[in-house]
Amino acid sequence: MTAPQLVVHRDKELMAQAAAARLITRIVDAQATRGTASVVLTGGRNGNGLLAALGSAPARDAIDWSRLDLWWGDERFLPEGDPERNVTQAREALLDRVPLDPARVHAMPASDGPHGDDADAAAAAYAAELAAAAGPDGLDGVPSFDVLMLGVGPDTHVASLFPELPAVRETERTVVGVHGAPKPPPTRISLTLPAIRAAKEVWLLAAGEDKAKAAALALSGAGEVQVPAAGARGRSRTLWLLDAAAAAELPRSLYPHATA
Repeated sequence: MTAPQLVVHRDKELMAQAAAARLITRIVDAQATRGTASVVLTGGRNGNGLLAALGSAPARDAIDWSRLDLWWGDERFLPEGDPERNVTQAREALLDRVPLDPARVHAMPASDGPHGDDADAAAAAYAAELAAAAGPDGLDGVPSFDVLMLGVGPDTHVASLFPELPAVRETERTVVGVHGAPKPPPTRISLTLPAIRAAKEVWLLAAGEDKAKAAALALSGAGEVQVPAAGARGRSRTLWLLDAAAAAELPRSLYPHATA
């Protein structure tokens, strides 16, 4: 696991644009090296803001979209096409406007899919899909993701791993059904911390003053059961991308004064 690195931007718009440019570079580098790239998307206002910025970035066409695998860190267990599903929002923000290979867009199952309303069976099916794609470079039954992005909630949750709930304590499975989530909807599917920590790079996105306390807690050495964001680490890099409001409660010694 790697020590976190911080980049603090002036505001959420600049953060989204800079993160999009950073992601383009990472994807292009991976495709140049290996032929393909694998990215885990996150929902929420910061994840969707990044996707929208990526869609309008001049360099977006440097990506070979047909050789990009997209996965999700979590999903709201709702019917296909529901506007609250992360994949629905991602399609609206970007995915329907770029030439992706549909077979490489790995959406988590919906509640009206083949597993019906059984979130645990749907989670097991997604875990099997991850394991099948893992290949020789995979780790712990998941592909070796180039970048795994996570939004950070005001309560410090990442993906759908909420403080103190059973999912954040999971050490064996890579994907779990989440029941009784404190944020609606209560039923979700989520990658677990072991799956998250198999990624080469984990990027945590936080913007807005409502995220300031969560960022401070996660970067203070708190335990991952109480503060799930503290347990999100990449194998080669852990990067926190924040705006000034979200960084307001962090000691300035944690990041360079020259950060834009």
